[in-house]
Parts: sequence; structure tokens; C-alpha cells
Amino acid sequence: MPVPLKIKRAGTCAFDQLSLGEVMLRFDPGEGRVRTAREFKVWEGGGEYNVARGLRRCFGQRTAVVTAFPDNDVGRLAEDFILQGGVDTRFIQWVPFDGIGRSARVGLNFTERGFGVRGAVGISDRANSAASQMKPGQVDWEHIFGKLGVRWFHTGGIFAALSETTAQVILEAVKSAKRHGTVVSYDLNYRPSLWKSIGGQKKAREVNRAIAPFVDVMLGNEEDFTACLGFEVEGQDENLSHVEVTAFKKMIRQAVKAFPNFKVVATTLRTVKSASVNDWGAIAWAAGKFFQAVTRDELWILDRVGGGDSFASGLIYGFLQFNDAQKAVDYGAAHGALAMTTPGDTSMASLAEVEALIGGGSARVQR
Repeated sequence: MPVPLKIKRAGTCAFDQLSLGEVMLRFDPGEGRVRTAREFKVWEGGGEYNVARGLRRCFGQRTAVVTAFPDNDVGRLAEDFILQGGVDTRFIQWVPFDGIGRSARVGLNFTERGFGVRGAVGISDRANSAASQMKPGQVDWEHIFGKLGVRWFHTGGIFAALSETTAQVILEAVKSAKRHGTVVSYDLNYRPSLWKSIGGQKKAREVNRAIAPFVDVMLGNEEDFTACLGFEVEGQDENLSHVEVTAFKKMIRQAVKAFPNFKVVATTLRTVKSASVNDWGAIAWAAGKFFQAVTRDELWILDRVGGGDSFASGLIYGFLQFNDAQKAVDYGAAHGALAMTTPGDTSMASLAEVEALIGGGSARVQR
């Protein structure tokens, strides 16, 4: 059923979707361990950027990213990855390089995929990155949202946690987006490691509750809503079973009562059986009702990183294309499932594969 999202027509905007966030280089040891690796596969990735790339590569939308890099060969490598993904790079802020990266650098993320009883592990090396030092006034949001036009703007709690100024940049951006009728989505994406040195959960709540009044579509699991917005219910658990789904619904009702501007709230539903096998599903609230995707029990996973971001890009596509909550959660859940069958943070799925999976397609060989 249609939901109360007023989405601009594609013909009136230069971009279907725009993301604000840090783009890092991911160093992937493949099946090995970071601590013993002798070589790495290099990918690009970042929670907010991954959404824009998925929307461009899988769903054919016109997307762009706002971020910052040092103007050196490493920054240009990150740009080259973004260009390969088809995401528009015109809004990248280029920072002069001081020769050793003392003032600005590209953030790095060393990530093990995990296997079986060994969980995935992420080790960030991102302090003093160019993106973390972005400040209000550096991006002409009025030009982007007012003149060029954007149908949907996406950012999140990872970028908000990088520094005092990145949270201010988000506030500046979402206020401009709202003035110009752009739909705003935000992924709470709570990462304790990012917040612990700057005030922990208390600071996370302060920052995210300041941003929340400007959000139309709020994304996050039960931990995110508790840590970032302060909503708690009985029966919380890191794995959402049927009992916890009921508890999560209660939490959503609390959230939309506190923030009546939320028009859609959505989350993935993941039960972790091992690093390689998860039960996977998704649920969304819109227009006073809940919409749930089919649960894919015992989904085999190659690389879980980016599954939530791919859910977000599929969800956004469902709204941009159909403005229908059930279709949106179905596209999101299917795209997230497929993204976790391939390596790297970003999606390698096609729209045809997503729609085949929604329609009940199998994993039989295609010839």
C-alpha cells in the first residue's frame, strides 16, 4: 500500500539519491586473518556510501556522494573505486596533502569475514581522516537541494560519530534537505568503538536525538534504538526471535510517538547461528501498520559486512519506484541477502536477481 512519503518526481531533480558519509579503503585478508596476512584485497566502503552505490549499480538510480579525501594518490584510489561504482563524485571535498597524512588522510578498515564459530572482525584505522574533519559551511547544500534537486538524502550515525563537526554537518544538511522537500533517511548504525572515546552512549543519544526530528525514514535495530535514542523494552536480545519482534514493535511505537516526523521505521531481523549461517528477514512500520519480508532461514553468508546497507538501498528503491512499504521491505531484504553472498562491503547483485529472489527463485545454476 502507498505510504505518506512525498517524493519528488525524477524529472524535477538531478539526483535520485545523495549520501553523506566517510568512504574508507577496506583491506580484506580473504579467508585468512588480519594478524597473519601477507596480502590483502582492497575494496571501498562506508555505511552511507554503500547505500548510494547499491542504488546506482543494482537499481540504476542517479546517485552521488558527499565526502572528503586528501588530494594524493590514496585519495585518488578511493575516488577511482567510487567512479567504478557509477556514483557521481562532483561533491567530493579535496583537502591538501601535507606529505605524511598528519592533517588529513584516507580512513582504513581491516575486516575479516569470519567463518563458522569465528565471527567477523573489523579493525578501523581512521583517526584524522579528511571526512572526519568536514565542517559546516564547506558544502553548498542550498545549491545541491535547492537548485540541482535531490529526491532522497541518506546519512547516518557512523558519520555523526566521527567528530563534533561531522554531526554539525549532518544537521546543516538535513535542515536544508527538509526546506527543499527532499526525503531524509538516517541509519542509526551504533558502533560502540566510535563513541567510547567521545562520551559513549550518553553522547550518542545527545547527537542522534538532535538529528532525529529532521528524519523521515529511520533505520536501525533494537540496539541502535536503545543506544542512540534511549528507547528500551523488555525481552531485548541481540538475536531477534518471534518474541523479540513483538518487543521491537513496542519500541517502534515508542519512537514514532516521541518523533511523529518518522513516516517510516525499518530494520533487518537477524538471528546469528554462526558467522556463516544466519536467519535473515526485515520489518518496516509505515502509515500505522507493520510490513514484514519473508524470513530466509539458515541463509548462507560469504561476507556479512554491508548487508544492512544493501537492505537500506533496496528499501529506498522500493519507495522511490513504487512508494509502497511492502515492496520496499521485500526489495530491501532480498538485496541485503544477495549482498552477503559476495565479498566486499558493496553489492554485486543485479535488479533481475533481486526480483527473482523476491519471486521465490532458487539457487539452481543458470545457463
